Amino acid sequence: MTPADVVDLAAPARAAVATSVAASTVVDSAAAKPAATVAEPAATAGGADAQPDPDWNDINAQHWQGGALDCAACPHAALRATGGCEPGRSCMQDAYARRIDRFFRCHRELAHHHLDHGYFEVRAIAARYADVFHLPPLMNDPDETVRLQVALRLPQRLLLEMRADPHREVRIRVALRLAAEHLSSMVHDADYQVRATVARRLPEALLPLLIADVDVQVRREVAQRLAMPALWRLAADPEADVRRIVAERLPAPLLAVFADDGDLLVRWHAAGRADIDLLRRFSHDVEADIRERAEQRLAELAADHPASEPMPLAAATVSAIQAHELLPGTSPVTLHPV
Repeated sequence: MTPADVVDLAAPARAAVATSVAASTVVDSAAAKPAATVAEPAATAGGADAQPDPDWNDINAQHWQGGALDCAACPHAALRATGGCEPGRSCMQDAYARRIDRFFRCHRELAHHHLDHGYFEVRAIAARYADVFHLPPLMNDPDETVRLQVALRLPQRLLLEMRADPHREVRIRVALRLAAEHLSSMVHDADYQVRATVARRLPEALLPLLIADVDVQVRREVAQRLAMPALWRLAADPEADVRRIVAERLPAPLLAVFADDGDLLVRWHAAGRADIDLLRRFSHDVEADIRERAEQRLAELAADHPASEPMPLAAATVSAIQAHELLPGTSPVTLHPV
């Protein structure tokens, strides 16, 4: 197995969390809200007035409180006659969120009338289409799905008030939208994913605030963006995942700090960017993969700078070159410090 084959087993799980947060528009609260989630019956519920949409016939039309849809009792019953709604396809009383969304997408002017509806899906979807002037009361809605939608639309002045929301997903949305000048107020959030989101957006000058974060995911995000000389501080990070990133970004003359690193991949990344004098050390590494990578790097340097041209070197390599301490088994090349 080569170092390139080594897989970070924790990364997929971390990535899955980040992807679900960034991509979703409505949190699936079904598991936490059994009353709101409808177990679809085997047969169509509701008779003639509640025929399922042929495009969605795997989910039968059903009232959000259970049972059949009752169009006569709907406050928007008049729309049925003009084709403004259709049971099984576009209905704000349905338990299925997609049908609720179709209704409000066609009737945005009705959305603000249902921001206090008893069904959290109706409130959340209505919040997506209602004008922002009606949204502030929903900042304290009992359901996080509703507050998620609100956090996506509030102006910055009101968004600041949601930084301490009790639900992590809401705070992640806030961190994704909050103006950069206010992000530093969230660097001490209790949830690592919120802090990781902050680390991706925080102004570079403020990234050292998270350099000693207790969570490796946060420090990885910091290492991806941190500039020198602050990046040097992460070269001694206790987690190999962080040091690998540093080894990929640290200036080449400083890579000697990883010559004896305990992690194979850290040394492998360092060997792939090392200068001549450090390559000499890596050529004697206990791992064959590191020795091979050092040889590849030397070949790359030689190819980039043929014998007829001087090879640029860091000042730290001058003494080694003057002593003719080239890698064992390699052909001499013309080397001049710059």
